Amino acid sequence: MALEVQKQEKETTQNLIRRFTQAVRESGILMRARKNRFKEKKKSETAKKRTAKLREEMKKKQEMLAKLGKITEK
Repeated sequence: MALEVQKQEKETTQNLIRRFTQAVRESGILMRARKNRFKEKKKSETAKKRTAKLREEMKKKQEMLAKLGKITEK
């Protein structure tokens, strides 16, 4: 997956960099990296159930504290 560009004879550094960036753009490496940047892993069933249970417990706790007047409802 590595992209390699060799400096040609009598080629300036700027031209080499330009050729490299063009090769990266054409290969699609940068687009794939940007797509995968914020990709999240899929949660397992037990993890989903655990987070749902925690959400329900927190909701019940908030409702109880609101009834007791410890916090104000938004």
